[in-house]
Amino acid sequence: MTERRTAGATLAHVVTGAWATVLVALHVLAGFFVLSALLTESEGPWDSTVTGTARLMAGLGLTVELMALAGTAAGVNTGRLRRWWYAPVAALVLVALVRMVFAPRP
Repeated sequence: MTERRTAGATLAHVVTGAWATVLVALHVLAGFFVLSALLTESEGPWDSTVTGTARLMAGLGLTVELMALAGTAAGVNTGRLRRWWYAPVAALVLVALVRMVFAPRP
């Protein structure tokens, strides 16, 4: 009986670890997109594609973070993850939205 509980607990830890790993990978990918959006600068008045590029990268980051939000919500609701997992989602979504609104004007 004790062996079953130990095996079940170990499996639960492995599943939670895998879940957390996927979420961290999604945060890293979204962070790459958001950072790319933040680092996109206009080269001069002739550079008209910078606004579209910054908004595209911020939109991709926002899309990836919304997938991470769904995974985080599922993890928190099942009790596998703590509520602090919402913090990276909130930070990256906020930065992506701000960058989309304040994209540089050519």
